[in-house]
Amino acid sequence: MSARILVVDDDRDIRDLVAIKLEAAGLDVVTRADGSEALDAVREGGWSVIVLDVMMPGMSGVDVLRTIRDAGDRTPVILLTARGQEKDIEAGFAAGADDYVTKPFSPRALLARITAAVE
Repeated sequence: MSARILVVDDDRDIRDLVAIKLEAAGLDVVTRADGSEALDAVREGGWSVIVLDVMMPGMSGVDVLRTIRDAGDRTPVILLTARGQEKDIEAGFAAGADDYVTKPFSPRALLARITAAVE
């Protein structure tokens, strides 16, 4: 599977872990550290899937997602977050998320979700 994945998380360890696992599966991965960088990357286009942290300094992942959707971009977005309460999950889907993964997470399960979103 050849796919271009954007991974956005303010935690370097998580960004690196996800990138390593996805690259090992043959995916092209680009990482960004915050919402502003994420929007710049999204504007470049060509993404197969965007993996987006919710709780980031400045612009939250939900705000980034709303901006993406308001611009008409329908790229699959998987929210990756420590916020696992039902109201948080509902808010993520209401903002336009295609999937919602809570931390701590299994990198293999995240890869499976990305694969499903690409196919």
